Amino acid sequence: MTAPEIVSFEPATGAEVWRGPVGDAGAEIAIAREASAEWAARPLTVRIETLRRFVNVVRGNAEVFAGLIARETGKPLWEARTEVEAVMAKVDISVSAYSERTGQRRLEGAMGARNAVRHKPHGVLGVLGPFNFPAHLPNGHIVPALIAGNAVVFKPSEKTPATGALLVQCYHEAGIPEGVVRLLIGDTTEGQALAAHDGIDGLLFTGSARAGLQLNRQFVEKPGKILALEMGGNNPIILWNPTDLDAAATTIVQSAFLTAGQRCTAARRLIVEDGKHDAILEKIGRLTDRLIIGAPDDEPQPFMGPVIDNDAADALQETYLAIMMKGGVPIRRMDRPVEGRPFLTPGIIDVTNVADRGDEEMFGPLLQVIRVPDFEAAMAEANNTRFGLSASLIGGNPALYDRFWAEIRAGVVNWNRPTNGAPSNAPFGGLGLSGNHRPSAWYAADYCAYPVVSSEMDQARAAIGIGLRDG
Repeated sequence: MTAPEIVSFEPATGAEVWRGPVGDAGAEIAIAREASAEWAARPLTVRIETLRRFVNVVRGNAEVFAGLIARETGKPLWEARTEVEAVMAKVDISVSAYSERTGQRRLEGAMGARNAVRHKPHGVLGVLGPFNFPAHLPNGHIVPALIAGNAVVFKPSEKTPATGALLVQCYHEAGIPEGVVRLLIGDTTEGQALAAHDGIDGLLFTGSARAGLQLNRQFVEKPGKILALEMGGNNPIILWNPTDLDAAATTIVQSAFLTAGQRCTAARRLIVEDGKHDAILEKIGRLTDRLIIGAPDDEPQPFMGPVIDNDAADALQETYLAIMMKGGVPIRRMDRPVEGRPFLTPGIIDVTNVADRGDEEMFGPLLQVIRVPDFEAAMAEANNTRFGLSASLIGGNPALYDRFWAEIRAGVVNWNRPTNGAPSNAPFGGLGLSGNHRPSAWYAADYCAYPVVSSEMDQARAAIGIGLRDG
């Protein structure tokens, strides 16, 4: 009987990229458990130096790495190269973050005791990675976890296993022991087995809200295990009295359609003042019409490639049509320019008069426009979501931005910047269905180690001064 395999394909062409056997979660966890103590016992400086060698390994394979990401995700080669740069930059960022967030502290205590605050690794952490940034996002969990002294079992998305395999290969080539970073190939079955296994001490997840909610329920009776959820968003942009319509249109298009809209921070809803919307929608439409949609290595380089597969493209088109049937007014249709492949033209639809607008993350190039009478209504509409990841105000003035910042429910709040403009040297996360208050990026150190407080003396000294009978 043939062993089950995972096979990935190029979204742009349908060609096979990679295939490999499905792994066993229990076996990989056992190997990581066996290796974890030795890795945790290595000095922090040694672990950091090993990860700096990882940067050099990735740099030496940068073009191969970028080419593989581009082929397996469909994103343009220029964007895949920026992802590889982010993988390398993560090490220095994580080293600095670990020092700031989990550094040692020593304080003088009573009777000459020394009070110390230090941090320990959890042990073995599972990492579940997504397909949209198949190297950068799991690497953002794995690097801080390794610096803290954890071992890791990493399951990449079944849609991008080749990128995950190359990432793990680079860790091993840098000198990180093979037992310390394990690759688990599989689909949702293996992901669920990893999450449910008693042998892990925590799980670091990036993916959909639906899967994140399931994990949250699964871990509710396991308070001793860390769970970090990085989920999606139904992210709003409010456009209000902008001074430069061209810049505003560009910012909105970047927010909505970079990575074919397959970013958790992508703008899903554009909220505009009714009666002042025609000019900006015209500019957005004209700019959208100019976007080049193509394969990763096309020349000139495309702005965006396909979505991840035909199932995703079909679901997005069905969603667009469903919104239209409910009363949505098309501004730009969502078409399939290449028959049989998941390329999509960006869809823009006015949903102002749709009574039962769904509060879902539509993971692709689809932007909904909502017209409102005043800024109070704009804020209410922006917060009319169970998610809370990213939000932007374009236009306004400092006083209006202060109000926006104070009232918006989001973990990334921007002014005159795209919704997907989140710096790596800052915390990244959201609230509601966007996360569970475990922000990643700069704050990933917080969930990769736990604090231990100690009161220490070279020898015991103690006395009971009250409450003893005469002896």
